[in-house]
Amino acid sequence: MRTPFIAGNWKMHKNLVEARELVAALRESSAGVAGVDVLLCPPAYLLFPLAKAVAGTDLMLGAQNVHEAPQGAFTGEHSVAMVADTGATYVIIGHSERRHVFGETNDQLNKKVRAVIAGGLQVIYCVGETLPQREAGKTQAVVDEQIDAVLAADVDAAKLTVAYEPVWAIGTGKTASPEQAQEVHAGIRTRLTGIYGAQAANAVRIQYGGSVKPGNAAALLAEPDIDGALVGGACLVAGDFAAIISAAAETVPAA
Repeated sequence: MRTPFIAGNWKMHKNLVEARELVAALRESSAGVAGVDVLLCPPAYLLFPLAKAVAGTDLMLGAQNVHEAPQGAFTGEHSVAMVADTGATYVIIGHSERRHVFGETNDQLNKKVRAVIAGGLQVIYCVGETLPQREAGKTQAVVDEQIDAVLAADVDAAKLTVAYEPVWAIGTGKTASPEQAQEVHAGIRTRLTGIYGAQAANAVRIQYGGSVKPGNAAALLAEPDIDGALVGGACLVAGDFAAIISAAAETVPAA
């Protein structure tokens, strides 16, 4: 049984006061919810102060991006070691905004994934197709290419989460149906099986990301290969994010 994994990608939102208020509200609203891993990915400058805010809770912290080099003349960037120094344990790599807004290539993402894992952190590797690619029937081919270009047998599957985020569903209010999402998630697991073998692939958690909200979370998370969610806008509202966490908890079998 894979533990449900709900991650909130804050993107470029929240100042320090707002961030502390959100974490305090989440601590209260998610108290008593068991069996779900919850990750908060705020802007990098908030990682240090929020490490104190989540201390003593099960809430985890992650970064939204990282540079692949250990150090150097890379103005505005931060290394894996710097992220680890904050107490963060995860890094999101390959989010569609990094691919399509900042022009990150599969080759660069390959280096980033390997740097994160070599640095002792966990990685959430994002894959997904654009609307024209889906309409052309290329969804699985695009996702497979993104997986094959970055993941390989020497990339530790135990430190890997994959997030399927259809680009056309991010921040648009649109979402893949549970059946559409499950089809791609199953295809991802098949691809991972070809790389790692069935046992390791079955242990990898695959999140869905794309306008996940309290109203659609339960149906998405009920699918057999959807192990959690990478949440955007809804994670900025404590009540909405807590409702998604609760929906995930409902999928956990009673002890």
